[in-house]
Amino acid sequence: MVRKTLFFCATKHVFSSIIKKPSHYHQTHLFYCCTSSSNPLLSEALFEMAKQGLEVKFKKYDTLLNECINQRGIREGQRVHAHMIKTHYKPPVYLRTRLIVFYVKCGVLGDARWVFDEMPERNVVSWTALVSGYSQKGHFSEAIHLFVQMLRSGNAPNEFTFATVLTSCTGAIGFHFGRQIHCLVVKSPFESHIYVGSSLLDMYAKAGKVHEARCVFESLPERDVISCTALISGYAQQGLDEEALELFRKLQAQGMSSNYVTYTSVLTALSGLAAVEQGRQLHAHIIRLELPFYAVLQNSLIDMYSKCGKFTYSRTIFNQMSERTVSSWNAMLVGYSKHGMGKEVVELFEMMREENKIKPDGITLLAVLSGCSHGGMEDKGVHIFNDILTGKDRVEVSIEHCGCVVDLLSRAGQVERAFQFIKEMPLQPTAAILGSLLGACWAHLYVDIGEIVAKQLLEIEPENAGTYVILSNMYASAGRWEDARRVRELINERVMVKESGKSWIGTDLMHETGKDIAKT
Repeated sequence: MVRKTLFFCATKHVFSSIIKKPSHYHQTHLFYCCTSSSNPLLSEALFEMAKQGLEVKFKKYDTLLNECINQRGIREGQRVHAHMIKTHYKPPVYLRTRLIVFYVKCGVLGDARWVFDEMPERNVVSWTALVSGYSQKGHFSEAIHLFVQMLRSGNAPNEFTFATVLTSCTGAIGFHFGRQIHCLVVKSPFESHIYVGSSLLDMYAKAGKVHEARCVFESLPERDVISCTALISGYAQQGLDEEALELFRKLQAQGMSSNYVTYTSVLTALSGLAAVEQGRQLHAHIIRLELPFYAVLQNSLIDMYSKCGKFTYSRTIFNQMSERTVSSWNAMLVGYSKHGMGKEVVELFEMMREENKIKPDGITLLAVLSGCSHGGMEDKGVHIFNDILTGKDRVEVSIEHCGCVVDLLSRAGQVERAFQFIKEMPLQPTAAILGSLLGACWAHLYVDIGEIVAKQLLEIEPENAGTYVILSNMYASAGRWEDARRVRELINERVMVKESGKSWIGTDLMHETGKDIAKT
């Protein structure tokens, strides 16, 4: 009721005078002052709607709403809706559903939900339209909750409802609901529908359940590029690079058509295998096909070449991009960082800051800190960390960022500085961070700090034999033999056994040697 009152107030100045039929000049002037449409035909049609008043019927409303949807004309569509309310028109289910679709397309989910809640009756299209709206905007829990309400209302979902709600089944809780929805799909007539099957496959693949995804894929009566790409992407995202490439080759041999998303997933698999020659062949194949070079495809090429150490190729693609995303910068930065090219990391990061078009994110900061750590640029790394922490390009700091700073200072032998940083951290240090500092205390013989760090570490992991071993070795390196013996005794008292290192190479050599001895 409140929303309706506000809506009346917002449109009163438009329609109150128009329905009273003032002069033609005044009508036209008032209308063009209030409309933002760039289409004069739509403007004329809306003006005619206002003149007709109560005489406007379903077909005219439907035609106007369709045009507003096509043009994403939010103000124009709101005027159509306001006219219905003002003239006390009772739209049929189909027209109310068109209003929901209109508001969803324009990104006004609140108004779409209001129209939905005001509907005296709903059909499967109404429910599906709103579920789709929530799903597209990332409101996954709302989409699932609405789907459950639909089931309770007695409305049976169709293939589009199932395909839409399955895209919202992400995360642990979402996947739990997704499996239940899969059970409903099996009981429905839509199990073999290509849209539903592709959504199921994608859900399992994103959850890391590639075996289940493959089972769904094999059961599909027909496959399209979307379902094939979803499975290839699932393999690549889980690090099953060989399986992704094997499936791609198999489907190519069967005549499957591929799109830029397919090639993006295959490039991800090739970068995981560092298969640069196959990557170059695929790059040439993409060029021959004259596929449009979307940013996501270019980013995958940059990532593949960078991980393989072919920075001439990756930087050429990067420099030629008409529009870069944060992922484009991160792909180059991570590549430089992984190869210990700290100077190049800092130079590229400074270039990113100077362009001032893309804001760095958490991955950017990790790549820069890691590059500074491996490049022996600890002062620069700490400066960048502090600058991003407090400057205009502020990034939310995670425990991984703090760990990078500790590792950066520890590698440089600045143990006291690293210890002070841990004490001032906004987050509680993890065992990995403390372990990194403890190793630096041993390497640089900071025994006093090492004792404090070891004590904190043992509070987190009291049964970790490695901490005792490092502490004992540190005492021994400092000539404190009595303390070293005492720590060794603690290990024996608590019956902690440090796992021995193993090597499959050594095992094979021993096996082969055994064979030779047996022969002699």
